[in-house]
Amino acid sequence: MSNEQTFSSVWDALADTPQEAAHLKVRSALMIELNESIKQWPGSDTLKAARLGITKPRFSNLKSGRVDLFSLDALVDLAAAANLTVSMHLVAA
Repeated sequence: MSNEQTFSSVWDALADTPQEAAHLKVRSALMIELNESIKQWPGSDTLKAARLGITKPRFSNLKSGRVDLFSLDALVDLAAAANLTVSMHLVAA
């Protein structure tokens, strides 16, 4: 018999609870969209960080996808600083 588990997403596998997985999924999606937008900006990473109002090391964490280091509130604030509109869409599981 196999004890293999299957998961809907990597976040489901990493999280201890469904609630934690939900937070990780939302933060990850927001971080991905934010990074896609920022990639289009001209200038250095230092200038991009300044435009967002964060330090260069914090920008590096954002750019490298360190979702564990950013709260949902922080990511919403960064999206607003990037002139992005954050909206929410809920679906029944």
